[in-house]
Amino acid sequence: MFKKVLICNRGEIALRIIRTCRDMGIKTVQVYSKADADSRPVELADEAILIGPPAAGRSYLNIPAIIQSCLMTGADAVHPGYGFLSQDTYFAEICRDSGITFIGPSPEVMEQMGDKSSARKLMADAGLPVPGGTERPLAGYDEARKRAEEVGYPIILKASAGGGGRGMQVVWERAELAEALENVRNTAQAVFKDNRVYLEKFIRSARHVEIQVMGDRHGNAIYLGERDCSIQRRQQKLIEESPSTYIDDDLRRRMGEAAVAGARAIGYESAGTMEFLVDPDKNFYFMEMNTRIQVEHPVTEMTTGLDLIALMIRVAAGEPLPLRQEDIRPTGHAIECRINAEDPAKDWAGASGTLTRFIPPGGPRVRVDTHGYSGYTVPPYYDSLLAKVIVRGKDREEAMDVMLRALREFACDGITTTIPFHRQLLAHPVFRSGEYHLDFLEKYMGTDGNLRAEAAD
Repeated sequence: MFKKVLICNRGEIALRIIRTCRDMGIKTVQVYSKADADSRPVELADEAILIGPPAAGRSYLNIPAIIQSCLMTGADAVHPGYGFLSQDTYFAEICRDSGITFIGPSPEVMEQMGDKSSARKLMADAGLPVPGGTERPLAGYDEARKRAEEVGYPIILKASAGGGGRGMQVVWERAELAEALENVRNTAQAVFKDNRVYLEKFIRSARHVEIQVMGDRHGNAIYLGERDCSIQRRQQKLIEESPSTYIDDDLRRRMGEAAVAGARAIGYESAGTMEFLVDPDKNFYFMEMNTRIQVEHPVTEMTTGLDLIALMIRVAAGEPLPLRQEDIRPTGHAIECRINAEDPAKDWAGASGTLTRFIPPGGPRVRVDTHGYSGYTVPPYYDSLLAKVIVRGKDREEAMDVMLRALREFACDGITTTIPFHRQLLAHPVFRSGEYHLDFLEKYMGTDGNLRAEAAD
């Protein structure tokens, strides 16, 4: 087992990793930027090293500074969390070459699955269903027009190197294609430094259901249930729950077995997530694989009772998975709300400033993962996630009621957050019915940031 783990991330996920390492008797090193000098992870880690100014490119993405921090402190492993360097093949290779264990899959697997068009072909070869579309990046507009007509509109253009919901655009008719292709290529180049784009059939009235998988280097792989992530704004998840209201036990089993088949086909080690779309006829299609821990992993932890970070660490240390598929028996219903420093009434614009009062909720069946505290200044340089409220109930009705109770208790003054939005959402009749789809916000959200009871025409 590792003696010391360096965490090259920040915020709530850094704090989450520190806590599990402490439970496992592992020392921690927290790297940080000047903007995070007063953060809770810096305070609670065994060691903390300043690696750069606020800009992520000069701190949390500064690979030489992170590797040097490992060598200076004697850290024998790195946990990247999510975002930043968590799916950076080059960083994982540098860690390996430096004798430092990267807590995650191999760089070769990350590279395979990081290219979305390549991943699509790999999973199709492994027997997973994929939407109609292209198996390689588009050569140009003429090929895009031809393939779009073969697949049939609407289609969706996606950046091959994309992730996190960025670099995507739905195209409803041929007249929109040229401009959309140019937009997605420009976004892909700006965000991912890779302008390759591929095409898929766009599935209407779909649900986004993902399967949590875990694999080890001994050839074992299991799935830990699903999470429904269909409440999104611009492909960014806002709320997650498990189990999904949209699938039955047979479909749940088939999706889980498909996810494990895909993981085994690439020799996957560590925690990963197979993301699927489910259409109104209950057909499911592979979208992509996230080769890291995800923001919403506590939902799975609440229903299974497992610590996914601990499993990642054990697998990275060479231990076999301590569980078999028959040991996984999720119970109850869990919901997670992402509390972001954003203003829904201003097109989800990010907010920053000092938290003049910050009192997270508590009580039975409530978990809050956050790095916030009264007096903490939310910096403007990073992702807007401030806290995650995760609740559990014996069934979905109870879980929704517990979440409403928790959101009403959550006191957060000084900046604008999504807490009021989530209160509306948890009380909305369509959400409470469980009969919602990926277009929920397009139908029910007004320009003032409030949810309507009736769908817009």
